[in-house]
Amino acid sequence: MPSSIISVILLSAFVILLAYPLGKYLSKVFKGEKNFMDFLTPFENFIFKVISVDPASQMSWKENMKAMLRINLIFYFWAYIILALQGSISFLNPAAIANMEATLAFNTAISFVTNTNLQHYSGETGLSYFSQLLVIGFLQFVSAATGIAAMLVLMKGLVVKNSQSLGNFYVYFVKSITRLLLPLSIIVAVILLFNGVPQTLQAPEKITNLEGEKVTIATGPVASVVAIKQVGTNGGGFFGTNSAHPFENANFVTNLVETSAIIIIPVALVFMVGFYLNRKKLGWVFFTVMVVMLSLFIFSAVALELSGNPQLAKMGLSQPQGNMEGKETRFGSELSALWGVLTTSTSNGSVNSMHDSHTPLAGAVYMFDMMVNAVFGGVGVGFLNFFLYVVIGVFISGLMVGRTPELLGKKIEAREVKIASLVILFQPLIVLPMTAIAAYIAKTTPDIGWLNNPGYHGFSEMLYEFTSAFANNGSGFEGLGDNTAFWNISTGLVMLVARFIPIIGPVAIAGSLAAKKSVPESEGSLKIDSAIFGVVLLGVIFIVVGLSFLPALALGPVAEYFSM
Repeated sequence: MPSSIISVILLSAFVILLAYPLGKYLSKVFKGEKNFMDFLTPFENFIFKVISVDPASQMSWKENMKAMLRINLIFYFWAYIILALQGSISFLNPAAIANMEATLAFNTAISFVTNTNLQHYSGETGLSYFSQLLVIGFLQFVSAATGIAAMLVLMKGLVVKNSQSLGNFYVYFVKSITRLLLPLSIIVAVILLFNGVPQTLQAPEKITNLEGEKVTIATGPVASVVAIKQVGTNGGGFFGTNSAHPFENANFVTNLVETSAIIIIPVALVFMVGFYLNRKKLGWVFFTVMVVMLSLFIFSAVALELSGNPQLAKMGLSQPQGNMEGKETRFGSELSALWGVLTTSTSNGSVNSMHDSHTPLAGAVYMFDMMVNAVFGGVGVGFLNFFLYVVIGVFISGLMVGRTPELLGKKIEAREVKIASLVILFQPLIVLPMTAIAAYIAKTTPDIGWLNNPGYHGFSEMLYEFTSAFANNGSGFEGLGDNTAFWNISTGLVMLVARFIPIIGPVAIAGSLAAKKSVPESEGSLKIDSAIFGVVLLGVIFIVVGLSFLPALALGPVAEYFSM
């Protein structure tokens, strides 16, 4: 049996076997029930004392969101200052990396604060060890914790009755790190270390190769950064080629572990919903809806990559391994396509192959995946996006059966539907005009130097860049010359608004629902933990996203495919 097929089987079994109990554990942690990690309570209380937070205090949804915005503003200034001055900091800078240019520092700071990790630089030449650890590594923990904490505020809003108390953002934030992200990252880092991924603070190695040339081999604290990049659905690579680099992804084992790490927490959080709400069946319905979409994307991408390039087929050249351009021979077409779908499903953004080299329609799959932005998604925020579709699905289902829409015993009214609709439509409202502006500039200023691939593929590169920025994904079609003032500033602003508005919207809905009186369920109540509702939800997602983005996809990857 091919190693790629073994990988898929092992990955699926491992993720489900671990994610289900992990979801149950997370429910206990965030509901304040006893669990085996309670020995960390004194340490957490010490942190709360240092930051002057009473863990027993309760916040409204607005207070929780203000806390989130305040702490992330601090993280942004911390990151920007270090990146802009890293060349002046000799500590942990053995390669003498220079200061980061102002617009690039702006983009990078926002990118990692928002859990996007879009990189317009190459990690080994653009960042000192100090920046890798205290900006990149640090932000990959706190940005992931921000998403989980926001999700927990939503969960609290769905269970409380006639109350404005939606928990405490700081408590959720700290426990997300101490009881989830840090332990899992340590486990992944140790596995990577034992498989040859370096972890050192020594200067880059200077060696003489077999041809007698002197070359510099970049190393550094790679294992620790790679572990949280995967576990926290971050994606920011230590090296420019990300997990296609053997120092980030050394072999079959590390590829399996890193691929599993991408998806494990997003899946566990979906199961946690069922445990937290005491509706296990509902958790399975949500899980099934996401798995159906994920399976469709995986099947499509793998099949498209295995089919190879039709131009080569016309020339009579066989492609037994499928399309291998831009891919590691260690992993092949199947595992590259699998990673591509998982990384765009979860807002992870890491890569083990170059997405720009994938076939046009496979690229379209990755873009559509990010446009949905609710197939498990980034840690915490993925479910927030999915929840918006749930609200629309409940509203439409209620209209179809002629009853007032209800969600978990709370009436869905105009306020909730308007918020959900506006947040969902916010993505095409930002991505499509920004892509049009970039395309106009590229067309009217051909010497601007952005595009190495003009025409349909060049349009795809620009569409992918803004889609990735909005989805807080961070992967890119690397044929695009993106380290310019235009791309640094424009994608930085897109990442900023696309991170916090889709968080605040669902939490505002939760706050609205929490303040309402519960409506006793009856025979006429809508059963959202049913297969029928799952089908409706799938239809809502595909119709909304399809109507919003299929014309743009037709101008880029679809047109490129037919031109081949």
